[in-house]
Amino acid sequence: MTSLKPYLIRAIYEWILDNNFTPYLSIDANNQEAILPQQFAQDGRIILNIRPSAIDALSLGDDAIEFNTRFNGKSTYISAPVAAVLAIYAKENGKGMVFEVEDSKNDEPPKPPEPPKKAKPTLRVLK
Repeated sequence: MTSLKPYLIRAIYEWILDNNFTPYLSIDANNQEAILPQQFAQDGRIILNIRPSAIDALSLGDDAIEFNTRFNGKSTYISAPVAAVLAIYAKENGKGMVFEVEDSKNDEPPKPPEPPKKAKPTLRVLK
């Protein structure tokens, strides 16, 4: 089963833009797969403005979020796995969604419990 998280990120991003707000992403800066400007991280996370006028070539994919932006005038490529996204919200009012920290890529639903085994039928002679 595919993860619901990238779909929620895309939907909330569109909702924020439709309301003329500024979409911000909070990313786990400690994620080993993320390509982020670590000098701007605070408390293990980085907040990124992803308004279309602030970025270029945005890709909100199922596995990663990628785009180009500028930090201190320097062009910077950003790539973060969807698992590293901690929140997406509007700067102006804070509305959006916070996600649970993901430990692994295990999106498999739990297995249903097996039904209890029935005892074998036995025959009894009645007099």
